[in-house]
Amino acid sequence: MISSWQQTNPENKVEKRMAETYAEAAVSITITTLTDVLAFYIGIMTSFQSVKSFCLYTGTAFIFCYLYNITFFGAVLALNGRREEGNRHWLICTKVKDSVQPHRSCLYNMCCVGGFSDKSSGREDEHPMNKFFRKYYGPFLTKIWTKVFVVLLYGGFLATSIYGCTQMKEGIDLRNLASDDSYVIQYYDWEDEYFSEYGPRIMVTITENVPYWNLSIRNDIENCMESLENNSYVDKSLSESWLRMYENVARIGSLNIDTKAFFMGNLSELYKLFPEFEWDIDIRYKEIAASRFFIQTVNVTTAVDEKNLLHQLRDLAKDCKIPVMVYHPAFIYYDQYIVIVPNTIQNVGIAAGVMLCISLLLIPNLLCSLWVTFAIASVIVGVTGFMTYWDVNLDSISMINLVICIGFSVDFSAHISYAFVSSEKSTMNEKAVDALYLLGYPVIQGAISTILGVIVLSAAQAYIFRTFFKIMFLVILFGAVHGLVFIPVFLTFFGICGRSANKRIRCVADFGQAAHVDSTKSGWDSASIPN
Repeated sequence: MISSWQQTNPENKVEKRMAETYAEAAVSITITTLTDVLAFYIGIMTSFQSVKSFCLYTGTAFIFCYLYNITFFGAVLALNGRREEGNRHWLICTKVKDSVQPHRSCLYNMCCVGGFSDKSSGREDEHPMNKFFRKYYGPFLTKIWTKVFVVLLYGGFLATSIYGCTQMKEGIDLRNLASDDSYVIQYYDWEDEYFSEYGPRIMVTITENVPYWNLSIRNDIENCMESLENNSYVDKSLSESWLRMYENVARIGSLNIDTKAFFMGNLSELYKLFPEFEWDIDIRYKEIAASRFFIQTVNVTTAVDEKNLLHQLRDLAKDCKIPVMVYHPAFIYYDQYIVIVPNTIQNVGIAAGVMLCISLLLIPNLLCSLWVTFAIASVIVGVTGFMTYWDVNLDSISMINLVICIGFSVDFSAHISYAFVSSEKSTMNEKAVDALYLLGYPVIQGAISTILGVIVLSAAQAYIFRTFFKIMFLVILFGAVHGLVFIPVFLTFFGICGRSANKRIRCVADFGQAAHVDSTKSGWDSASIPN
């Protein structure tokens, strides 16, 4: 909004300047907010409660930020317009001179004299960066040999990204949940060094009241335990069963455990020899409400092993004739591995479809909207692939950041595509140069300011913050490269994306001027972009 305000003529009334500002900036702010909010709300569909909460909170925050921009911030701009109209100082609001005072110092003229603008047009001089994109970068990018190089470069980028996706590791290392200086990390290091052969000790729980004194029930329990112990991830020699020990005690001591009264009454004999088993039997109102056994897993070293272990043990427990549940506290992490990939693909797929619809609203041209959707998918594939090279696993933490990626990746390409379609130039190359002239500098500003805003997280001692930095860096980098390099070149290959100058109806809002004045996208609001 500040950029659009700067494009208005200071000689006009505040009401007219505000109308022009909103006419140019409101569409940009609305579209940008809409894409981000939808991206986060799509993340609510995930199975992870932490991701749901994050997406709901952040998406709602974007809505309030949008309302703040079009109401309160607009009112502040109007008050500032009144100040400019009265030619008052920006800090102390006293009257100032409206022209340079030759007998005064440069510092005085800089701080205590009214702003300078072209009285005829009300526009500021062309910014050097805009001039760079118009005279040098744009013509260079539209040369034939440059386009060939860009296509080859994109092919290499896509191939590298796809290979990285195939090598993506799933699962979260529990070390990453602690700070780098936490003793927990040393604990897990020692555990891997000395006890890596042993996996979690799984609790097998009989969840209902069953007649343990019935021989057939005991046989069913034993068969269930044997089926679990015969799994390739289980060492049967390390199992622990109070029922087996009770049967041994009964056999050696000639105890009767075939009736309810004797079975319950003779449990005290078991407790005398093995008092620890008292914690494995839950007796309520003289009934065994539940009981548990333990099996020891081995050779569970990767996330794939953990996922397979969870699947296999649950399937075996489901096949038992008695109600059995297998459980370990680590299963909360193993469950992620089962749904993380389907959830990620689901969120990205739905988001891409939604972004296509939003692109059609922003750019009323199907082919160009498809290019924007393609750019979103390309950025996501690139980020996911390069996560592998940067040692970032696919887990609930990185999934949150990938949801953010969906919203941010649309900004650069959508705005460049809109400017391309809106250009009145006659050839495709000229349209590409015009789009870069209008939006090249804001894209660079937005990318650099966002990276500078999160770069401090790269030195954080927590994995969560470092992961956020890595993914945000990749998103902004690849998004900017797509917007400044790939998309302008690809758009020149399809003349259907443009409209001839004599048939084109100029949009009320030149999106190039309004792009990224949304205060939620830091850095763009300071851009001064001429028509």
